[in-house]
Amino acid sequence: MVLNKKNFDAVIVVEGKDDTIRLKQFFPGIETVETNGSAVSDAVLKQIKKLSQTRQIIVFTDPDFNGERIRRIVTNAVPNAKQAFITRKEGEPHKKGSLGVEHASKEALERALKDLHEVDPKKSDLTKEAYHELGLAGGSGSRKLREQVGIKLSVGYGNSKQFYNRLHTFGVSLNELKQAVEEAENGK
Repeated sequence: MVLNKKNFDAVIVVEGKDDTIRLKQFFPGIETVETNGSAVSDAVLKQIKKLSQTRQIIVFTDPDFNGERIRRIVTNAVPNAKQAFITRKEGEPHKKGSLGVEHASKEALERALKDLHEVDPKKSDLTKEAYHELGLAGGSGSRKLREQVGIKLSVGYGNSKQFYNRLHTFGVSLNELKQAVEEAENGK
């Protein structure tokens, strides 16, 4: 997959300049907007909203608390923004530093930018009871299972409440979730 300005018309919302540098290293024509931290200024939000009138917006933040906070802020401002995720493992630094998009491999970045998610809460038939019955909350192995299912569904990781809400937000059906849990438990 080759991403460049000619065939990739979206604008990627990232946290900082290191993320932009990493993306441009592999996809030279890609355009980004940097939030410059978790506060996300009104000026940056205004810029993203304006861009969303003519361009697709993709939120691609770090797989950590601040990245999730930025993702929520931007998605609230631009509800039709698509979402790209890397796993925590893919965002681990090779030496020193914090978790982030800037550490991801080309393959991880390509996968994340191909497998985009849209907000579609109307589509999900998932209930809290079913979520608990599948072992995604309240059990000793729930955290690890959520992490594996998040990888299978390419929706990232979250604590029990965040993960349930994310599944709903992206319209993941009960059947899709059951299949992902089964694959995770069987090591597929």
